[in-house]
Amino acid sequence: MVTWNVATADPPDDVTTLLHLNSPKNPDLYVIGLQEVYSGPLRFVSDAVFDDPWSYLLMSLLAPQKYIKVSSIRMQGLLLLFFSKLEHVPFIRDVQATYTRTGLFGYWGNKGGVSIRLSFYGHTLCFLNCHLAAHMKYASERVDEFEYIMDTQSFDCKRAPTIVDHRLVFWFGDLNFRIQDHGMHFVRICIDKQNYSLLWSKDQLIMMKQKEQVLQEFEEGPLDFQPTYKFDRNSESYDTSAKKRKPAWTDRILWRLRPKLKQLEEDMEYPLKIRQDVYTSIMEYSISDHKPVIGIFTLELRKMYETPLVRLRAEGDWSADIDAMVVYSPLQPFPSSTWDWIGLYKVGFSSVSDYITYTWVKDDEVAFNEEVIQVYVSKEEIPVQGGDCVLCYYCNALKCIIGISEPFQNITSQVLHSPNVEAHESLALYLV
Repeated sequence: MVTWNVATADPPDDVTTLLHLNSPKNPDLYVIGLQEVYSGPLRFVSDAVFDDPWSYLLMSLLAPQKYIKVSSIRMQGLLLLFFSKLEHVPFIRDVQATYTRTGLFGYWGNKGGVSIRLSFYGHTLCFLNCHLAAHMKYASERVDEFEYIMDTQSFDCKRAPTIVDHRLVFWFGDLNFRIQDHGMHFVRICIDKQNYSLLWSKDQLIMMKQKEQVLQEFEEGPLDFQPTYKFDRNSESYDTSAKKRKPAWTDRILWRLRPKLKQLEEDMEYPLKIRQDVYTSIMEYSISDHKPVIGIFTLELRKMYETPLVRLRAEGDWSADIDAMVVYSPLQPFPSSTWDWIGLYKVGFSSVSDYITYTWVKDDEVAFNEEVIQVYVSKEEIPVQGGDCVLCYYCNALKCIIGISEPFQNITSQVLHSPNVEAHESLALYLV
């Protein structure tokens, strides 16, 4: 997990350390929450049509590692992205995302929370990325904003209609809590000597947890790293401006496992345990006045299901020279609809929307029985250029991919071997 207030900066050239890409053990999931992503009028319009620079960079780096972006949500400067290894994707279901605007003194929408909820092998998870009110004196307002977000966000899901109904909740972001009472000199000495524990008792979030019921069920690892705010940009120095803001752990990652007193029967039958392995800041990045914070977690769980809802395959040879056929078999009941579709993807695709082409399942069914269903794909929809591909069945009701085929070869069309066609294509490209 990553949280980073990027202060409107474009992404750095290298995020290898941020994502632990050189780690000997690759994570199964990446959850990345950003705050203050640049949302000026022109950029925001372009980002509505194309992926923003941060999403584009992360997808381009993670797709070759066989991760796909399962879901994302953006509310002005708040951005939340959820990536998964391809092998887990058919078992990530009921994906929904929502947002809540807060903001003080009329700055409506510049603060708030965005969330993604889903079922992971049957276990309900929710990820909430927040940017709360700034400044030292607004600690209570920050708690009020968090409560408002928790109370107002809802999902179309019987098992978990609100955030607190989920088995596991992660709350993270620029929560903006400060270190109060201690003077600047004492804070800086503690940081220089790495005596961070001397500052914990005056950290506003730790203090508020002692008296606010809504916070007490959330856990957090020890703050054994430098406060992540506020730095001079492009430096390792804390604020040297005239304001000289006191350093603070504004950027945090917390979690809440459903308490034992509120556990359901399924919690006992299908246990879920969480362990935080790493909680630290990455100090090498200096594009922002905040440093990114990462958390590495291990989830130990018993899967509620291990079979995908659909098995599908490409029937026969595929090329743009002949019509093709997809064969799929429902392995378990699921809420199919006329809006379900099967997408053709290149191996190494980056997101659900990164398909080459797609076909509506119900519109193009040509034969079926209870066990096997065939879906027709016109040769006009198949790319002329060959390559390794996979097929994915997208269920509209569950908002997710519920089946992925084995990779297969799309054969390069014979049309490409015609000298006349090649000449015409070259001429067209030259004229353009």
